[in-house]
Amino acid sequence: MAKIVVIGGSGLIGSKVVAKLTEHGHDAVPASPNSGVNTITGEGLADVLRGADVVVDVSNSPSFAPDDVMEFFTTSTNNLVAASREAGVGHYVALTIVGTDRPNDIDYFAAKAAQEKLIRESGIPYSLVHATQFFEFIGGIAAVSGKNEGIHLPNNLMQPIAAEDVATAVARTAAGAPLNADVEIAGPEVMGLDELVRRGLAFRGDPREVVTDPEAPYFGARMQERTLMPVEGVQVFDTTLDEWLPANPPRD
Repeated sequence: MAKIVVIGGSGLIGSKVVAKLTEHGHDAVPASPNSGVNTITGEGLADVLRGADVVVDVSNSPSFAPDDVMEFFTTSTNNLVAASREAGVGHYVALTIVGTDRPNDIDYFAAKAAQEKLIRESGIPYSLVHATQFFEFIGGIAAVSGKNEGIHLPNNLMQPIAAEDVATAVARTAAGAPLNADVEIAGPEVMGLDELVRRGLAFRGDPREVVTDPEAPYFGARMQERTLMPVEGVQVFDTTLDEWLPANPPRD
């Protein structure tokens, strides 16, 4: 049985990862500011990592403003790397995004790429899990993409995934040997970003129109057509959007 510390362990993905690891007999410890562990200040890190075999980072920045998100991921990762090295952690797993290594001007992706670089260069055996966009993001994407009465989104291709499947992939990775490499995970269907949100809102009876607009930004930036698409070798999970929607009412 391994001791696996899950940073961000009370969040959407982290809570699922903790549950899956616990179910398989591991000592999975959720760590977040709510439990007295703060990766920005370093508070509680040494204590929670004492005796840990694996650390899993699925935490996220509370602010997506460009400077804030870069500050969060670089500060948090530097602190977590230092504490993990001090504790003798043998496997550092982090959840990141498909597309961080593709041409893009997305500030959030730049911050995640900086995080990845720090982990790769840490000297700690690691595994980086790159996920496509979650089905759970439909409401959030719609919220930031409104324009007049419609929601303007580009038709960039994507292969979205359910958070439950993301958690399965992260938990499996954490329970396995370090890859010292990056892996990509995705759902089974290729669709446009506009189609994802259109189908999601239609199922939920949301009357807002989703307008296909190739010039529309995604979180403030333009992308190339396949920025969000996984590459050859991706691990594909089974949950489809039509299977996911009835089981997942909108999140508050």
